[in-house]
Amino acid sequence: MSNSVLFMRVYSEEGSLVLLLNTTIPEQEYLTEQLRAEGVSHLPQTVTSDVLSTERYKVYTKGGVLFVTSRILVVDFLTDRIPAQLISGILVYRAHKIIESCQEAFILRLFRQKNKTGFIKAFTDKATSFSSGFCQVERVMRNLFVKKLFLWPRFQVSVNSVLDRHKPEVVELHVCLTPAMTAIQSSILDIMNACLKELKRYNPTLDAEDLSLENTLGNAFEKTIRHYLDPLWHQLGAKTKSLVQDLKILRTLLLYLTQYDCVTFLNLLESLRSSQKNFGSNSGWLFLDSSTSMFVNARSRVYRVPESKKKLKVAAEVEKQQSTAEVKRELVLEKNPKWDALTEVLEEIEKENKSSDLEPGPSLAGRVLICASDDRTCAQLHEYIRYGSDSLLNRLYARTIGKRDASFDPDKQQVQGWSRKQPEEEKGTKGKKAKQKSNSKKRPSLTLTQMVGNGEGDQGRETGSSGEEGGRLSKDEEDEEEKLKLDLSSDAYYGVLKEPLTVIHPLRGFTDPYSLTRVLHEVEPSFVVLYDAELSFVRQLEVYKATRPGKPLRVYFLIYGGSTEEQRYLTSLAKEKHAFEHLIREKATMVVPEEREGREDTNQDLSRNPESANATTNTRKAGGQEQPTEPSRVIVDMREFRSELPSLLHRRGLDIEPVTLEVGDYILTADTCVERKSVSDLIGSLQSGRLYTQCLSMTRYYRRPVLLIEFDPAKPFSLVALTDFRQEISANDITSKLTLLTLHFPRLRILWCPSPHVTAELFQELKKGGSEPDAAVAQAITAESDTVAESSDLYNPGPYDFLLRMPGVNTKNYRALIKHADCLADIAKLSQDRLAHILGHAGNGKLLYEFLHNTVDVPAPAQKKLGLFRWLSGLCSRCSHLLLELFQHRSHNRKNF
Repeated sequence: MSNSVLFMRVYSEEGSLVLLLNTTIPEQEYLTEQLRAEGVSHLPQTVTSDVLSTERYKVYTKGGVLFVTSRILVVDFLTDRIPAQLISGILVYRAHKIIESCQEAFILRLFRQKNKTGFIKAFTDKATSFSSGFCQVERVMRNLFVKKLFLWPRFQVSVNSVLDRHKPEVVELHVCLTPAMTAIQSSILDIMNACLKELKRYNPTLDAEDLSLENTLGNAFEKTIRHYLDPLWHQLGAKTKSLVQDLKILRTLLLYLTQYDCVTFLNLLESLRSSQKNFGSNSGWLFLDSSTSMFVNARSRVYRVPESKKKLKVAAEVEKQQSTAEVKRELVLEKNPKWDALTEVLEEIEKENKSSDLEPGPSLAGRVLICASDDRTCAQLHEYIRYGSDSLLNRLYARTIGKRDASFDPDKQQVQGWSRKQPEEEKGTKGKKAKQKSNSKKRPSLTLTQMVGNGEGDQGRETGSSGEEGGRLSKDEEDEEEKLKLDLSSDAYYGVLKEPLTVIHPLRGFTDPYSLTRVLHEVEPSFVVLYDAELSFVRQLEVYKATRPGKPLRVYFLIYGGSTEEQRYLTSLAKEKHAFEHLIREKATMVVPEEREGREDTNQDLSRNPESANATTNTRKAGGQEQPTEPSRVIVDMREFRSELPSLLHRRGLDIEPVTLEVGDYILTADTCVERKSVSDLIGSLQSGRLYTQCLSMTRYYRRPVLLIEFDPAKPFSLVALTDFRQEISANDITSKLTLLTLHFPRLRILWCPSPHVTAELFQELKKGGSEPDAAVAQAITAESDTVAESSDLYNPGPYDFLLRMPGVNTKNYRALIKHADCLADIAKLSQDRLAHILGHAGNGKLLYEFLHNTVDVPAPAQKKLGLFRWLSGLCSRCSHLLLELFQHRSHNRKNF
């Protein structure tokens, strides 16, 4: 991001036009703020749909750096609304996400076809994204039209020398797990290992290296396992799906073990067991010996039952209920070991601040930033620092497990052998905490919202602990909270103390991706406490210290020694190093052609013929020259440029003409209209009924209406899993609705495509031999337009539907019947032989004639004409009256069908 800011500062002038792609709105706001702080006068502008198409050309010609959404930029390039020859260059953010079919690659290809002199520069900080796949970095460079690769790893000499010259002081604190936590961790790892063995046994084709226990601990494991199993998910058995879900649950348990307190962990375990009983799920790991050990140790961290009272449980059945009722739990409420380490760190910071020879008044030397993993951890740390561990654990127990414990009384000061009184080392250890000693004993058990405070940054934030009720603070507490309000722009911080300024901030989960960066630069802490290990923030701290060489910075690194947390952090370090080593080897052996940048027409990637782009030139055809082909055109709706398909169609040599269509998404020929639906969009359109209206419009105005159902290539190519097929027809079933749709629109064709690449190839085949569509005609088709000849029957769908329900009439012969009769009354006048001749089958003619003329043996009240209609059609009385009039009186409109 810092490199892109430097380039933006260089090109933020009216004499040049530079486009910045692949950025989000928070990133655009942050970059603009950085340039404004550096005194740049010509700030970047944002071009969105709010800017009218007639005004965008003026915005482009003013120059400077522009943030343009990909959809608008593609349309402007295709319609020549942007002066491509005036573009100085393009900056691309998140270069690792640029694949061949994405919108940014489409924009770069259009830019290079129309501008041979402008530059293209791309940036990324995700080296691990290039470590998977074959020649991943070379393919990204090919899509970006760049031929130079610059790598800046941490271990490079130039980078290492700068960072080591101004490196922060790092204090590593390896916290030991308690014996119960160690036993629980071993049990979870044993269960995970057993689940992995079962998963490999049921799926021997999976890569054994990626399914190792070490990789299971990483953050990217779920993404890896889904990458392998998603395309086959509809074919997998229930056992494999259950194992994948079990691994996800076990990974969550490992996270809760080291991240949160003992009460939260036990509550999660108990909820898992109760959900198994309530919903009848079958997770085999709950019945393993390791699972039993895990539950025993998890309960021992929260409470214990005295040995003398345990014997009462094995009493006779007659006295069992009475003896069990007398058993009372003695609360243990084991503290998180990191809390004590955090207390020691804050005490050390407080002593250092007192002993330092600093001038009186506000100073930066004592400011503290505590970074935890998520918002829930930050909330717990906030409450722990201000009120102590006993208050926090007692409140959590009363809100969760205590509700199920009949013997627990939260209003008692002495709760079954456990005292609320805080040890001296837990009270008043931080900053102004000493002034709160007397108040903390009298303080009631407040809710978490009250504990966090009502500062500007705390309003409307989710605390991560559900179930707490709001309340009012006392007058003294309100005055105290008022003192702790912090004037920070971030909305994801927890302010604890004013002197020294102590801020708790999450590492993940906040809405603004630069919230942590803003707090780091606004607070400018001298002490940073990493409660949780996050490699990306560690790298950020190194750069932050290198840019402030004269200011001290001490980083306290808290981590559980010999735990899965430590292993997870070491694995991320190793993956980062291996990714850079892989990139260095790729760069050394990479063959980059001279025409890679696309400044010459010899670059095959700029060719719009897929055969010539993916293969060598055939020298047997006219000396290697490509044979000119006639341009082929596809009319595309503006809203479709959010998908990958227009880019792939353009790559295949089809001219894209973007317009706003009311009917259809793609017009392939003058007679072919296509409505594209993804699987999720298809389900939503069928449930809302919008797809029926769209198919009705296409059938009215085009001879060949097509419904395209496009699947995600990373997902199963199956609409419904084999286990979800039902024998009966259901109104809510997706397959039943599709069946009714095809029955109602016989001319509608349905195409099933596993990926956008297959769709582009299919469109090219469908266009062969067809007339080119006219954009003006396609855009002019509205609800008042004239229909095609085949759709004239849709003027009156009531008799049309009733006709198809008569005996002997089907979708193959109904058209012949319509040609010989103007209305239903004319059909009733035809003889049996005439009907057989029209329908082409004697049996069908007999069925229809007998249906219209024979008397039905029904009860006397039902033999009336109106009752007969209701009995035959199953319609309401109002519809029966209409049908009766239709048979008795000839309509003035001759196109009744």
